[in-house]
Amino acid sequence: MVESALTQNKYSLWKQGGCWLLLLGPLFFLSYGQVNQFTATRYDVGSRVFAWEHAIPFMPWTIVPYWSIDLLYGISLFICTSKQELTRHGCRLLASSLIACAGFLLFPLKFTFVRPETQDMFGWLFHQLELFDLPYNQAPSLHIILTWLLWLRFRQHLNRGARMVSGAWFLLIAASVLTTWQHHFVDVLSGFIVAVVISYAIPIEGQWRWKRPSPHALRLAAKYTLGGIIFLLAGVLIPGSYFLLWPAGALLMVSAGYVGLGTSLFQKNEHGHLSLSARLLLWPYLTGARLSKMWFSRHIPKTSAILDGVSLGCFPDKSLQQTAVLDLTAEFHHRTRVPGVWYAYPLMDLVVPDVQDIAQAVAKLTELRQGHLTVVVCCALGLSRSATVVAAWLLAQGHVSCVQEAIDLIKSQRPQVVLTPAHIHALEQFQGTLCQISL
Repeated sequence: MVESALTQNKYSLWKQGGCWLLLLGPLFFLSYGQVNQFTATRYDVGSRVFAWEHAIPFMPWTIVPYWSIDLLYGISLFICTSKQELTRHGCRLLASSLIACAGFLLFPLKFTFVRPETQDMFGWLFHQLELFDLPYNQAPSLHIILTWLLWLRFRQHLNRGARMVSGAWFLLIAASVLTTWQHHFVDVLSGFIVAVVISYAIPIEGQWRWKRPSPHALRLAAKYTLGGIIFLLAGVLIPGSYFLLWPAGALLMVSAGYVGLGTSLFQKNEHGHLSLSARLLLWPYLTGARLSKMWFSRHIPKTSAILDGVSLGCFPDKSLQQTAVLDLTAEFHHRTRVPGVWYAYPLMDLVVPDVQDIAQAVAKLTELRQGHLTVVVCCALGLSRSATVVAAWLLAQGHVSCVQEAIDLIKSQRPQVVLTPAHIHALEQFQGTLCQISL
């Protein structure tokens, strides 16, 4: 019965994959071709090429990996294992065509190198390419966008060895847009940026959530917005400082998290892993958070035992004595070199969690403690988010009778803990819900 249901589900996904292919295939060729033809009639078409690009060799054989993306495009629609994965992958591919064509129209560019004549099979492949392609439709490179999106899908369904082979092939596809003399470097760079933004905006797992922000969260958002604007102005006004647009974007994204997107901004799953797209886009902020944690944790114990096998601690980078981890950070990525059971319930940094978040984190801590002798509850420094949840757990388990008693117990083991009046108020509200349940 189960096997029959799985087979039926597989066929259903294949049918849906076929429908997506029937939609995306014609759309791609029609939109791409029409925009190419239209751009050929325009008089405002420029080019962007660096001097060093003239040293890029023309390598005819790389037309093979260049063409292979067409086959991989179709296959990618039939390897998805859930309706959600297929739907979001299809939406990504649809968005890639629409956004790329919009870029071609808004920023028309032309490839400037004259490709040498090529014979044999490689020459035939180049001839087939030239039948429908013109030296326009340059930035952002749709080939690069698709290379990224397809690689993400294939790597999800391959084992370690096959993933390495697949990664090497997709890297070759990416390089081929230069070695076949199809694109200039600016097309590749812009294509990669667009690709990462698309994969981030349409996540395969999870979903975007909005949560009403507190006044304190809005104040934090204002500070991050100010920082983002400063980097943005510096990147635009200072010659050669376009790289500053990266931290500008990252800070503005974090600001959006405090405005209402919350932890969904980081796309962190229950295993503690941030999506690759989120890690790339937010890398300046994430790096700053990690450096900050390293600096401020110099004189703080890595972990502090509280009671009954439960400990408080900083976000662990190495092995732990505890057998399970409850990770409350949103901004840190769990590396597999840390052994043990790992569960993440992300909470925003510097913001007091609400009663619902506290209750769910306590429920998970209780579950972990029942299955493991020792559990460490961690946030960046093990001072606020984790201390709040452990205090609530002490109340829920009846180890203490009031909030102040819980705080005193925690501070007796970890004096550096910082719980503001807002944290205490949230804990008192949580204790109130416990009293209602007991009644």
